[in-house]
Amino acid sequence: MRGSAFTNLEPRMTGLRRGGPRRFPAPEDGPVWYSALLTSIPGRTPATPHLQPVPAPARTPEKPPSRHPSTAENDRGIPVHSDTLIAAPIDHKITIPEGEGLKAWESWLDTCIKFEASDLIVKAGQSPRLRVRGSLKGMQIEPCTVDLLFRVAKDVLDPNQFEYFRQRGSIDFAYDFDERRRFRVNMFMARGKPAVAARLITSDIMKFEDLYLPEILGDVSMSAQGLILFSGVTGSGKSTSIASMLQYVNERKRVHIVTIEDPIEYIFNDDKATINQREIGIDCLNFNDALRALVRENPDVVLVGEMRDYETFEAAIRAAETGHLVFGTIHASSAWQTFGRIYDLFPENEREQLRKLLAYNLRAIIYQKLLPTLHKNIGRIPALEILLNTPAVQKYILEAREGELLQIINQSHDEGMVDFTTSLVRLVEEEYIHQDVALGATPKPEELKMRLKGIS
Repeated sequence: MRGSAFTNLEPRMTGLRRGGPRRFPAPEDGPVWYSALLTSIPGRTPATPHLQPVPAPARTPEKPPSRHPSTAENDRGIPVHSDTLIAAPIDHKITIPEGEGLKAWESWLDTCIKFEASDLIVKAGQSPRLRVRGSLKGMQIEPCTVDLLFRVAKDVLDPNQFEYFRQRGSIDFAYDFDERRRFRVNMFMARGKPAVAARLITSDIMKFEDLYLPEILGDVSMSAQGLILFSGVTGSGKSTSIASMLQYVNERKRVHIVTIEDPIEYIFNDDKATINQREIGIDCLNFNDALRALVRENPDVVLVGEMRDYETFEAAIRAAETGHLVFGTIHASSAWQTFGRIYDLFPENEREQLRKLLAYNLRAIIYQKLLPTLHKNIGRIPALEILLNTPAVQKYILEAREGELLQIINQSHDEGMVDFTTSLVRLVEEEYIHQDVALGATPKPEELKMRLKGIS
């Protein structure tokens, strides 16, 4: 049975239609901040679930999600066929009535929005959890059952999506909560039981100053051609920063911008630019098909999302070489270490040519990490490392001296570059973050301690 917190909640199903976008009225209450422990949400009858701090789960290395195969598709554009299937299709007899899963799902998302959480994580056997300012908080409701989570999947997904999930054990999709907010959702099986991870995405595209990003990124955004990479771990705000840069271009240049996303996160409205956003599984089968079609779409600026394999990065660097401005993200632990991550995507016999392409076409690498602040009105703030492709940087890349690029960054602050340690020092000195937070974020704590003491 579902937890008592869902009893008598009205099913917010206005405008619901299976197999299409779902849009819902905005919550009647504005978001509220929590202090040490959240105990209630004002204005909600019955009370929305309370939250409790929970221990952070042990993190394991992420596996890149598999791509949708480029074969036959269903009416939603999601392929359902035989390769990459799980060992046995999911087969569970759902006993909870239809519609109850949607009611629970909407309640969880509503709570996520009210507490200004960035993420919702749900698994069988425990209460749903929210990530608020980087920390997990548990809702004080009864643990979710396997049956409830299967009912959620059945109610939220259309029949073809549910079949895809049943055959493969995982599906990515975007869920429109209302006109301003959507969720990027991964529904997956774990130890034979369903689980969900959802990230809140708002339609509000923030400006550089709202995100505490330096003005130099505006100059980088206005480049006529080249490759701009954001690196960092999942949840470090890379997509948000890129959206801000694309909006900066949108407000200033008459260009054609094409984005390839899985799923679309921020919705852009044309200003000076013309923008076309393509979603994998709906507008195109997969990244490779979308990238091959780019040339025929005549873009000036391209967003290719996460570069996790050879094909995507090769297509991106070739697009940059042929005169396009290309934005992308990659997982790496610093700006200068991003090169090693890129080279690992390519066979050894192609790396020398790749090095030349990067030397002449790279515009910037921005490493970003979000840190909790000392201010209640600022949730998290980015610590940055910025590498710009100056003649000195280009020379080091061509000479295969990428490991020495941190020295160039340290010597080029006047040109807009910044190393991660300097970024942390500034955030501490300007009282945005606590010194302990900075020390926990840096790979060089002793160097940071000396810098904070004024010893360089």
